[in-house]
Amino acid sequence: MSTTEQLHLPAGSTGRGNYETIIDPGAREGWVHTGLRVLALAPGGSELVTAGGVEAMVVPLNGACDVTVAGETHRLRGREDVFASATDVLYVPVGSQLTISSEEGGRFALATAVATGAHPVALIRAEDVPVEIRGGGNMTRKVRNFGTVGAFDQMDSLIACEVITPGGNWSSYPAHKHDETTESESELEEIYYYEIQDGPAGPGFGFHQTTSSGEDKPIDVLTEVRSGDTVLVPHGWHGPCAAAPGHDMYYLNVMAGPEAERAWNITDHPEQGWVRDTWADAGIDPRLEGEAR
Repeated sequence: MSTTEQLHLPAGSTGRGNYETIIDPGAREGWVHTGLRVLALAPGGSELVTAGGVEAMVVPLNGACDVTVAGETHRLRGREDVFASATDVLYVPVGSQLTISSEEGGRFALATAVATGAHPVALIRAEDVPVEIRGGGNMTRKVRNFGTVGAFDQMDSLIACEVITPGGNWSSYPAHKHDETTESESELEEIYYYEIQDGPAGPGFGFHQTTSSGEDKPIDVLTEVRSGDTVLVPHGWHGPCAAAPGHDMYYLNVMAGPEAERAWNITDHPEQGWVRDTWADAGIDPRLEGEAR
């Protein structure tokens, strides 16, 4: 699995039924640990979901929903769109059966990872999501750490977060990798699910790059991404991601790997790591000042 056609999945290309996107672990060659489904519900709609062999986080993209699991209903207040704010998120353990329903309709991501250990259902409120401002200058971006290591750890293998990159900025930069297990690196698959703000004359766009991290890991992806597109990163240096000027970029990251320890340790691209030393002098992009919490 190494070509752009295999790894860049345009909006709607994997969907069926009420799902705009379906990526299940084990359902495609070379893809083992992570999954993503994007569920679109009409007003008054509902969907029964069985998390067989996976743990999951329900992430409203737009709209609110009720999620019933283990005999209890949880209200996720949702948001207008992914750029407006963080959102309530619900964690459900492996093997759960849940019903997602929405009175007003909306779109809801289910980030999943293969799991064996069971953990309690957990509701994470939007106001409790840690928001990190990363980078500096035109590399400034905002990270909503609702499911990252250290922010929420009551799960087996899943790691998930959202990133907002203002138009004209670079993200996932320096390019980095996490495709082997060492003292300083974790082996993790990664999913990038994109939404891009429209402009006054049409849809927005950005770019995503993934390149080889060794002769035994050939990969070469440099592709334009638009709202609803997904890019799979089985291995390799991934980044930069660039948001076209005038079009803010959102991506939902979903990660998991084969190791027993849930960890996110990365290695910077040796030709790009120096940019970290420029961030302090560049300062925070004023569009994101005051966003951290």
